[in-house]
Amino acid sequence: MVEILFKEESYKIIGACMEVHKKLGAGFLESVYAEALELEFIKEDIPFEKEKKLSVYYDGKPLKKFFKADFVCFNTIILELKSAKFLADADYKQAVNYLKATKFKLSILVNFGTPSLTYKRILN
Repeated sequence: MVEILFKEESYKIIGACMEVHKKLGAGFLESVYAEALELEFIKEDIPFEKEKKLSVYYDGKPLKKFFKADFVCFNTIILELKSAKFLADADYKQAVNYLKATKFKLSILVNFGTPSLTYKRILN
């Protein structure tokens, strides 16, 4: 049987996202959801860093460039937020590239812009 990577942590993160979406609904900017999610993470005792700078690696060497993850939760999961009518292929590819470039193992891509919250767990 295959074990799900960071199962409990993912469950808590997605649950917090669902709570925010339930209370705010669709239609706000990402920044509104990020601020609300920060409060929900504190309430649910989910460790996080907001807009964390992550080094990008090429051939095993760090580049001078970096990117800012919307959140890094539990020191192990990149959380990327979107507020769009649908998740585009480019959103998914961006999350995959972040994982490859940073050596993280899991990213969760969440879209608050739809009537029901949508998300994807992406593994490196």
